[in-house]
Amino acid sequence: MTVGPTVRRRRLGSELRRLRESQSIKLEEVAERIGVATSTLSRIETGKSPTRPANLSMMLELYGVDDPAQRQVLQDMARDGHRKGWWPIWDGVLPTGFSIYVGLEAEACSLRVYQSQVVHGLLQTADYARAVMTAVRRRQTPAEIDRLVSLRLQRQEALFKTDPLDLWLILDEAVLRRMTVRSAMMRAQLEHLYEASQFPNITLQVLSFGSALHPGLGGSFTIIEFPELFDAEVVYTEGVTGQAYMEEREREVRERSEAFDLLRAAALPPADSARLIKAMSEASQESA
Repeated sequence: MTVGPTVRRRRLGSELRRLRESQSIKLEEVAERIGVATSTLSRIETGKSPTRPANLSMMLELYGVDDPAQRQVLQDMARDGHRKGWWPIWDGVLPTGFSIYVGLEAEACSLRVYQSQVVHGLLQTADYARAVMTAVRRRQTPAEIDRLVSLRLQRQEALFKTDPLDLWLILDEAVLRRMTVRSAMMRAQLEHLYEASQFPNITLQVLSFGSALHPGLGGSFTIIEFPELFDAEVVYTEGVTGQAYMEEREREVRERSEAFDLLRAAALPPADSARLIKAMSEASQESA
């Protein structure tokens, strides 16, 4: 699998942070020495922004990196981090910061997702996606919504390529019950979920109303895993205040992983979940 620019930036940022800390130099001090804002340097170290060659050279001088081979590796990583993926063409309509998630998802090997409000974007039909985004992004024009739907459908290609993304999705039953409207759109979405649950790389579970209090009450979250073990997992959450990425705080990442395991144990088994979704789809058809 080719390593993309998002992962390259994360690897470089992680190494730069390690080098800085090994020299016991504060982030603010480095930012002042190379002439950038502390927030900019923080984004470089977390892989959210690329770094300029001149700034990289100054950082390597500060950190005492004088081995030519090591410097070349880091310079190559910085250059690759400037490459463009397929997703920047959508920047004009993407919510602020969401392009980072799209890049991480595009380079991931697996996602573990808990959704409490809506169907996850990778399993949404076009009509359902349009309805959700129209309700949420009320200031965007129909043309902009159409572009966001097109992006969502392009993201879904990762599930059906030769080396597909593995998706383990747990849906709160409320997500399905919110869809039980006499609508062809809703029936189509339920049918799509059932069909998706039959794919070998997709595991779908429903967390029923009958379950006890659970660790997903804090809201939806996604755990992003990458092909190489040394690329740390990232936990992604979003809400009305924006997106959050947890990767440096290992305790929080571990807590979300443990929470997902508890949710997986509490949810209906995949076969029972598929039967429930199919029954809801058939009931919706009969009542139409």
